[in-house]
Amino acid sequence: MRARGRDIDITVFGATGYVGSLIAGYLARSGSGLRIALGGRSPTRLEAVRTTLGGRAKNWPLILADVNEPGSLEAMASRSRLVLNAVGPYTRYGPPVVAACAGRGTDYVDLTGEVPFVRRSIDQSHRRARDSGARIVHSCGFDSIPSDLTVYVLSRRAAADQAGELAATTLVLRDYSGGYAGGSVATMVELMRLASSDAAVRRMLDDPYSLSPDRGAEPDLGYQPDLPLLPGRDIAPELAGLWTSGYVMALYNTRCVRRSNALMDWAYGRRFRYTETLVMGSFPGAPLVGAMFNAGIATASRFGGHYLRLLPTGLVDRMTPAPGTGNDMGVRGHYRVETYATTTTGRRYRTTIAQAADPGYSATAVLAGESALGLVLDRDRLPDRHGVLTPAAAMGDVLLERLPAAGVGLETVGLR
Repeated sequence: MRARGRDIDITVFGATGYVGSLIAGYLARSGSGLRIALGGRSPTRLEAVRTTLGGRAKNWPLILADVNEPGSLEAMASRSRLVLNAVGPYTRYGPPVVAACAGRGTDYVDLTGEVPFVRRSIDQSHRRARDSGARIVHSCGFDSIPSDLTVYVLSRRAAADQAGELAATTLVLRDYSGGYAGGSVATMVELMRLASSDAAVRRMLDDPYSLSPDRGAEPDLGYQPDLPLLPGRDIAPELAGLWTSGYVMALYNTRCVRRSNALMDWAYGRRFRYTETLVMGSFPGAPLVGAMFNAGIATASRFGGHYLRLLPTGLVDRMTPAPGTGNDMGVRGHYRVETYATTTTGRRYRTTIAQAADPGYSATAVLAGESALGLVLDRDRLPDRHGVLTPAAAMGDVLLERLPAAGVGLETVGLR
């Protein structure tokens, strides 16, 4: 049943962008029967997207909304039960959309992997969203559902086996193939600029608990590196012979997962240590390549903005792909993530999540689309949590049912 006075179940805001149009297409094929709208600034471009979708989508409403016009965002949120925001970089364009949804009690989903944006969202909109009954759920694409959900599954399995709480837990990106993302490049450039010009942002990016709901309540577990260089056997015996290095999205994903733990009253445990890595291979030079890879990420994140400022104004923007553009490899793209955990009793588990689709595009369209559908269609099965949430904290069990039915591989095994 629709909320009183709301004629739209889901509005895809940014539907004319590359990822937004893929998400709209996925929802059009879902057969959900929901009333869906396409939102954006240009009626001509919105109409063009609607025309390409065909079928029942030909009757979907078009909503004109602009991040620079708060009234239009308020109107969009007032009509919608949920807004799926595909307009990035979120640090630049996201806050007014979150504020409109939080104030109107409208659920919200996005694809962000930006620590400063989510921290701002928490500080400015968490209490308001909690009071209005809105669920503001960030990071519902490839960033960060594989990270967030695999740890959630491991915690549930350990609890069911009475095997204790999670201790050392490491995500390993075993396989990845995908096209370029204009929005992702724009986001990285924006974060580098922020980090170079704002000391508070640099401290935020260095803090492993920067997205915590209560920083003072977090455990002191010592140094938790974002960019480890590890032989596979140090993670799990099953990875012996491989070398792993840091994974660039760990700078965000690890903080999202730690926030989930705190939001769920430390369901993962107070000794939960979480790391993310990327497999570099088993060839003799793999450790050196991994070290260089880590150094490149660290240098770019810390000093990249300084170098960008040396370039002529506008040159970087002209050299990089524009937001809203991309290259979806479809089923030629794929990923496989394995997350290994050792519990406080010494039991070991592995959860694998995989999709035969481009991680940043067609795979993300499934993950984000199912997140939106779950929040709308399965409301009576969601935890009684509101405010600024994570995918696991907002709808962990619902996603565990919806994603495998949508073709997402998800498997947990006990290890010797």
